[in-house]
Parts: sequence; C-alpha cells; structure tokens
Amino acid sequence: MNARDRDADDIAQLRTPPHSVEAEQSVIGGLLLDNSAWDRAGDLLTDSDFYRYEHRLIYAAIAALINANKPADVITVYAHLQRAGKGDECGGMVYLNSLAESVPSAANMRRYAEIVRERAILRKLVSAGDEIATAAFNIGDKTAADVLDMAQALIMQLAEQGPQTADAWEANDIGAARLIDHISDVASGSVKPDIIPTGFTELDEKLNGGPRPGEMVTIGMRSGMGKSAMAVNILMNGAEAGEPGGMFSMEMPRQQVHMRMLSARSKVPLARLKQPERLRDLDWGPLSEATSFVGQLRIHISDKAGLNINQIRSRARALKRKAGLRILVVDHLALTRGTDPKMLRTYQMQEVTSGLKGLAKELACVVILLVQINRAADARTDAMPTLADIRDTSSVEDDSDIVIFGHREYKAKPSLSGGWENYAEIAIAKQRDGELCRLPLTYVGENTCFANWPKGEPIPTSRVRAARDDL
Repeated sequence: MNARDRDADDIAQLRTPPHSVEAEQSVIGGLLLDNSAWDRAGDLLTDSDFYRYEHRLIYAAIAALINANKPADVITVYAHLQRAGKGDECGGMVYLNSLAESVPSAANMRRYAEIVRERAILRKLVSAGDEIATAAFNIGDKTAADVLDMAQALIMQLAEQGPQTADAWEANDIGAARLIDHISDVASGSVKPDIIPTGFTELDEKLNGGPRPGEMVTIGMRSGMGKSAMAVNILMNGAEAGEPGGMFSMEMPRQQVHMRMLSARSKVPLARLKQPERLRDLDWGPLSEATSFVGQLRIHISDKAGLNINQIRSRARALKRKAGLRILVVDHLALTRGTDPKMLRTYQMQEVTSGLKGLAKELACVVILLVQINRAADARTDAMPTLADIRDTSSVEDDSDIVIFGHREYKAKPSLSGGWENYAEIAIAKQRDGELCRLPLTYVGENTCFANWPKGEPIPTSRVRAARDDL
C-alpha cells in the first residue's frame, strides 16, 4: 500500500462514526442468554443507540418480548422478526446463534450497555457538530447569536442524555440515616439550614423558614401590582443573607432593575432617580451608601428578551459555574418561549414550567417564576387572585411547589384613603408542605418595594372591604 492509499484509509477511519460492534454483540448475546439482565441494560439503552442496523432490529425485538413478559431467546426473537418481515435483514437464525454463543455470560452487561450508550452519544455529538458547522457556513438571515443559541441548545440536549452510571436508587436505611444526621447538625447549629429566606418575616415563618433549593415558587399578580418589585426584594434579601442570585429580566432593562434596588436601599424616591435633576443634596449620601451595598450583592441580571427554555437553562447553568446560583428569578412567564415557536402556546408554557422545575432541582436553587393574572379577578368581590386566574396554562399550578398571589386594594381602587396606599396582601395559594393563608405586607410606592407589615399594627382588611363596598 502506497502513502496515498494509507492516507485515504486513515481519513476513512477518522470519519467512521464512533461505535463498538463487540459491545453491541455482547449486550444482545447476553440478553439472549439471560433475560433477567434486561434490568441492567433496559434503563440505559434504546434500539437507536445501536450502530449496526441488524443490532437495532434484534434489540427492539428483545425489548418487545421482554416488556410483554415473554421469553426472548434465539428462536422467539427470530420468530418475532420473521412476523415483522425482518428475519433475513437481521442475519437470520445463524447470526442470532452466533451472538448467543459468543458471550460466555451476562455478568458484565451493565458495562457493555454503558459502552454502547457512550458511543451513541459520541455519534450524536459528531452529528451536532456537523449541524452547527452547516448553520455557521449557511447563516442566511440569522445572526451569530442565533447560531450560538442553537449550538448551545444542541450540546445541552446531549449533556442531558449523557452516560448515567450512578445508581438512581437509594436504600431507605441510608437515606433515613443521612437525613437524621443532617437534622441533628442543623439543630446543633453546626450546619446552616438549607433554606433561602425571602426576608419577609411572616411569609418565611409560614414557609417553614423559606423556600428550599430545588423548589419552584410562582408569584402571580395583576399587572402593576408589584410582582417584579417583590421578586427583586426577595433577590436582594437572599443576596444579603449570602445567597447568590440571578434574574432574567425580560420585561425591564437591567438599568431599571438596578435603579429599583438603589431606590429600595437608599429610600430615595424612584421618580427622582429617573429625573436626576430633581435629586436633592441630602439624597447623595444615602445613594452613595446604597451603591456600595448593592454593588456587593452577588446578583447577576440578564435583560435579553424572548428567551426560550433551552436558552434559559443554558445561561443559568453558565451562571452557576461562574458565580454560583441559589435564587433565580424569571420575569415573566408570558415573555418566555418553548423550543418550538410553532407549537400551541399552551404546550410551550408547559415545556417552560416543567423545564424550570427541573432546572431548580438540577442546580439546587430556588426558581421564582412571575406570572400575569387574568382580569377576571378584578370583577370579584374578593379580588385576590386564585389558581384559576393564571394565564395561558394550568401547568404553573402543577409544576410549582409554592404559589403566592398578591393584591393591593389601593391600586385597584385609588379612591380609598386613610393610608391604604401602603397596604398589600399576599396569599399562599399552594404549598406542598405547609398551610395556606393570607398575610399583610407594606408596599412603599415611591421606592417600588415591599416590606414587613409593622408588628402590632391592625390589619385593615375589613376596613378596606367596608370602604370598597361603600363605593
């Protein structure tokens, strides 16, 4: 063989998709010998993971028989393939016999299956690379950012399908012992409780200390009632307690979020920050202190609009690696998209909410999802929203661990007087492990923020309702 032929042969080998015929044969042969080995391979492999076409046919036939509680041996698998008209395509009885005879036992089935799965992931990675390269060479009317987002989504999907060698099951004795050790450590003070405080005293008390990592908390209010303000408050309160946070602000520019933070901390009215020529000399001291305080908070803000769930997950993972992440605010659901914009809006929202819940568990953080509420609540005597008022989809209720609604009567009825402009009420409408209730909060309109209701101050709900009824 001359040098040119050797080079051509080397190039051909380089372009051959990753696979292991031996591992594929060992998996199939082991299953034909011992159907109980299915428990060590069935959760890891599908027929599409096999490189050779005949192996795909045979594995699919074995899976169909075993899942139907029927024996899968050389004869039954061949008969199954024959009925489907594919007996000869798989190599016939001769090849099935050779597979069963070539494997001495199914003892190493799990490792064989892992090799097959790893090679399948590598082939998909090669395919994704080709797809990314094609998109980059033929960009059309897309931008470089569009291609980059597509590339990140493809790689992220592959990462989620990666080899799973860890045992997903945990024995009860191990889990219970680990839990009681953790409870003992927290009780003794040697370990910090794994909670994310909201900073609102009564709310945290009702939430058993605050939301836990892995939970999705939904905050729903009518437009203009302050859902973004509450989320920013929680983000700041958490960061002040040492919990790093991030916010997808798809509605407000990041400068506006920073402005709200400065106003909330300095107590300088937001209106004066928006019109700096109206600032007073006395404002600059509190603003300087607030700038220093806010600048030290471990908070990152993205104001990219119209993100889909893949982009949100990809960027959240990157933030987790870069700076840590314990609180993630998504503002808001109606501005997010599913991976396929052609899908019905309801299905896109289901994809987003289930994706965010999965992201909370994956990153061990609290996801705070903001949602818009239907106008139907305004027509009721009690205007506090309910779960039925959430726009677009019921998946919010299904996927959320905690749902909190808020209402400000003064916002709905500006003719109310006597200090009601500072009164807000929130309702815990869903909580997996706690009670449902209503709680008062103070709303400081000039700073666009919420605070604890003054201790001992009468709750004016009854008087608000009486005044409203008189209107």
